[in-house]
Amino acid sequence: MDLLTELKSALGAEQVLTGADAAPYLTDWRGRYTGSAYAVTRPANTHEVAQVVKLCRRYGAPIVPQGGNTGLAGGATPDGSGRAVVISTRRLDRLRAIDTDNDTITVEAGCVLQTVQDWARQAGRLFPLSLASEGSCTVGGNLATNAGGTQVLRYGNARELALGLEVVTAEGEVWDGLRGLRKDNTGYDLRNLYIGSEGTLGIITAATLRLFPLPKAQCTAMVSLPSLEAAVALLNQARAGLGADLTGFEVMSYASLEVVTRAFPDQKLPLPAAPWYALLEVSDSESEEHAQARFQEVLQAAVEQGTVEDAVVASSIAQSRALWLLRENISAAQAWEGKNIKHDISVPTSRIAAFVAATDAMLQAAVPGVRHITFGHLGDGNLHYNVSRPPEIPEADFLARQDEVYRLVHDSVHAHGGSISAEHGIGQLKREEMARYKSALELDLMHRIKRALDPEGLMNPGKILPP
Repeated sequence: MDLLTELKSALGAEQVLTGADAAPYLTDWRGRYTGSAYAVTRPANTHEVAQVVKLCRRYGAPIVPQGGNTGLAGGATPDGSGRAVVISTRRLDRLRAIDTDNDTITVEAGCVLQTVQDWARQAGRLFPLSLASEGSCTVGGNLATNAGGTQVLRYGNARELALGLEVVTAEGEVWDGLRGLRKDNTGYDLRNLYIGSEGTLGIITAATLRLFPLPKAQCTAMVSLPSLEAAVALLNQARAGLGADLTGFEVMSYASLEVVTRAFPDQKLPLPAAPWYALLEVSDSESEEHAQARFQEVLQAAVEQGTVEDAVVASSIAQSRALWLLRENISAAQAWEGKNIKHDISVPTSRIAAFVAATDAMLQAAVPGVRHITFGHLGDGNLHYNVSRPPEIPEADFLARQDEVYRLVHDSVHAHGGSISAEHGIGQLKREEMARYKSALELDLMHRIKRALDPEGLMNPGKILPP
């Protein structure tokens, strides 16, 4: 008896993929990493996940958990050794419970995020986690990377939205922590240990998530701004005027939106050209008219103070959707244009303008003519600070300078008190980089946790932790 035979016996032969059948699971979404696997397994429930983990442990096979495979840091891709067993959670896609009195929903890890949003809406509730890949990413992956998205300003990251977890440990045991409690002060917070661990400590198989009342109305506005300093000032004004009802505040450089209009000619900028734009969303508990009136009051004051150059407030769902598509299609437009060097960073909001000015200048000195495709979630200090090649430099030559660009940007992030990963995780992409910016004690504590929960080192090896 060998591992492959035992896996087929446990799951059924059709749910154990090898050769060409396994290929779709071996390359990450961006096409940056392609690995090899002993097998790809597709368990249907938590018990089967636990069986696979126990078998892998018995045979000493590394385990790579994978959800929707939409990650941007290579965290769900096996290495090239061909020894790893990929555990896809896509078949764990059931709604287990919804409790509108407690405002919770319990779902399995393979549920697509958009499906969870729909289940909540059908019950008259809101599940607010929202990101560009919500039509294909899974809840398990969102929790494993502590995903952020466009409504973190009001509702927090995935970590803040999870009340309880079910986890298969590295030994194949099942921890049932699916408690829908807002207060539970009974020892170590195991839930938060697994969230953001990218499958290196265990496999999240289900979660109990927080729900919220559906807003009576949502209103969207886009504004043009003379500078990033003005964007920060507007954020403060919007917070003061709209309070907790301000659910989104996205900032975008002109270069970011110009790429969108070239890649998608049917999408037009609704405002004249300006250095920066912001997209604001307010969720109102009264009515559409009330939301628009509050928006108009805040934006009118900002225009009079010179913070905002121009503004447009969506008057319909279609107009609101068109404004959001400009933001959501930036990544797709960049992919259309060609490969670029991406950064998912966070900096204190008060220092974002200084960071961008300093880093833009250093990059122009190092690689003259680079284009700065800068956009992101200003309200929580998260920027996607992407660098596109100058037209005259061949793509291969530009990408050959990736490490140099990473070092320059990440050193600047660190100097401004920021983090080199805000919401995409570390994965393979930033593993060595992290070692430059974490203290020796932090890294040692992380290694100690890893050894305690995964003593044989089989859970998603080569991810997050530098050697």
